[in-house]
Amino acid sequence: MLAAAVETVEELGYARLTVAQVISRARVSRKTFYDVFADREDCFLSAFKQALDDASMLAREAYEREPSWCEGVRSGLARLLALIDAQPSLAKLCVVEALGAGERVLEYRARTLGEFARVVDRGRFDANATGEPPEVTAEGIVGAVFAVLHARVLDGCNESLADLQGPLMSMIVLPYLGASAASREMRRPPLEIRPDGRTPGPDGRSDPLEGLNMRLTYRTVRVLMVIRERPGASNREIAEGSGIADQGQISKLLSRLARLALIENAGDGQERGASNAWHLTARGERVERATRAP
Repeated sequence: MLAAAVETVEELGYARLTVAQVISRARVSRKTFYDVFADREDCFLSAFKQALDDASMLAREAYEREPSWCEGVRSGLARLLALIDAQPSLAKLCVVEALGAGERVLEYRARTLGEFARVVDRGRFDANATGEPPEVTAEGIVGAVFAVLHARVLDGCNESLADLQGPLMSMIVLPYLGASAASREMRRPPLEIRPDGRTPGPDGRSDPLEGLNMRLTYRTVRVLMVIRERPGASNREIAEGSGIADQGQISKLLSRLARLALIENAGDGQERGASNAWHLTARGERVERATRAP
């Protein structure tokens, strides 16, 4: 049904999307549709979330594979541009039609753009940073990038978006790394993405557990599972959820998982009295999935 909704939106737009069109294309009954979705907006939202979550995951994986902020952003951007080229129907749904698809869709879109902005904002703390613009700069950059993509997708341009890598990267790095770095990005050739749309893991490995310098005990797996189920959990909450009574042990385990780039702390735990807020990284999500019982 989600595929049918995507096809209908690509052909007719969200404004003309109906339940009848979805069930006709999907060859299911109206009862089946309403067993799953409340209405057409709910169906669109599900398709939108799935597409956006998949795109975000791919971009995060590409970003976290690189050794620096600049290279990570470049790799993540290349992955998104390749995805738009490979799946124009989903690109139209996410970039164009979502703008008129209701409050819930707009809220989810804003949340995702906020996540991208937080990654861009890390440029202020890059080792090569030449300036420190205000935090709101990242929001402006992400908004500008998506405005460019919106114009290209809306226009239905048949040319590959890979050629936008240089200009967009130049725009992204300029406030953080300066004019010289922005000029270098303009001259760099676009990153190539594999024809199947996938990006290999570190050193070409596809097994998320390969190269992990840590023995995954039951306790470690429980900690990863708790963080997946409760994103933003504090040390204490994770300890309680995973059955670890010793706060010293949970602190050491979380620190090690963070060093292995399996989890990241989005809280203010470094400040006296503040709580940590742990989340799985893209690699952490892959590892956690790989450890689940079939």
